[in-house]
Amino acid sequence: MSDDALNRIAAALERMAPAPGAAPGFTAAQAFVWHIDPDRLEPVTKVNRVELPLLIGIDRSRDTLLANTVQFARGLPANNALLWGARGMGKSSLVKAVHAEVQAQGLDLKIVEVQREDLPSIGRLLNILRASKARFVLFCDDLSFSHDDQHYKSLKAVLDGGIEGRPENVVFYATSNRRHLMPRDMIENERGSAINPSEATEEKVSLSDRFGLWLGFHPCSQDEYLDMIRGYCAAYGVGIDEETLWAEAIEWQATRGARSGRVAWQYFTDLAGRRGVRL
Repeated sequence: MSDDALNRIAAALERMAPAPGAAPGFTAAQAFVWHIDPDRLEPVTKVNRVELPLLIGIDRSRDTLLANTVQFARGLPANNALLWGARGMGKSSLVKAVHAEVQAQGLDLKIVEVQREDLPSIGRLLNILRASKARFVLFCDDLSFSHDDQHYKSLKAVLDGGIEGRPENVVFYATSNRRHLMPRDMIENERGSAINPSEATEEKVSLSDRFGLWLGFHPCSQDEYLDMIRGYCAAYGVGIDEETLWAEAIEWQATRGARSGRVAWQYFTDLAGRRGVRL
C-alpha cells in the first residue's frame, strides 16, 4: 500500500476519533461540564442556580452538605454525598448553591458536572483532575440505573477507586430519586432468580453504601411551600398581598397535583411575568 493511501487512512481515522482536547486552564472558570468524543472540559461562565437562603425546608441537609463541602475545600477529609428523595425539592439546587456559598467564603473550589451516560469515561476525567492542584466537586444530577445498565460499575472508580483510589482533590456529589439508585423491582428480580440471592444484589445495592453522606429530601408541607414563594417574592421585589398569594399558590399546586420547591418556583415565575418583573 502506498504512503499516500496510508496517510489518507490515518486522516480518516483521526476524523472518526479525534484526539482528546487539552485540559483547560482551571482559572478560567469555577464550573465546568465534562463532554466526550473528544474528551474535554468546557467552562461554564454563568451557573444556573438560586441562592442558598432561598432553599426552604431543607435546613438539615443544607447544613450537613455545606459543612462537608467547606471541610473539603479547606483540604480536610470529606465524604461523597448522595442527595435522594422527592422530585423538585432542591437536590441539585442545593449542590450548586453550596458551591456558590463556599466560593463566597473565599475558598477556591471548582464544580464539574458529568452526565450519567458518560460515566464509563469517568476514569479519564479523574486522571485530568488528579493532575491539577485545584479541588473539585464532581456532580452527577439525576443518577439512576435501569435493569440492564452496567454504568454503575464505572461509578466505583470515583467512589472507591481502583488501585489508585479516588483523587484526594475530588469529592463526588450525586442526586437521585432512588435511595439505592435502581428500581426496587430490579432488586427483587435479582433476588428471586439468582442461585445466591444475597450475592446477586449485594454489588448493586451496596453502590449507595459507598456514599458517606445520605441526605433525604421529602415532600414539603403547605406552609413550607408558601414560605418558598414568599422568599422568592422578597428576594426579587415582587409585591403581592397575602390573600392573593395564598389563593393563587394553592390553586397552582392543585393543578400540578403536588407541592415542591420546583412547583413554587414555577408559580413565582408566572407571577413575576404577570407583574412585569425580570428574573
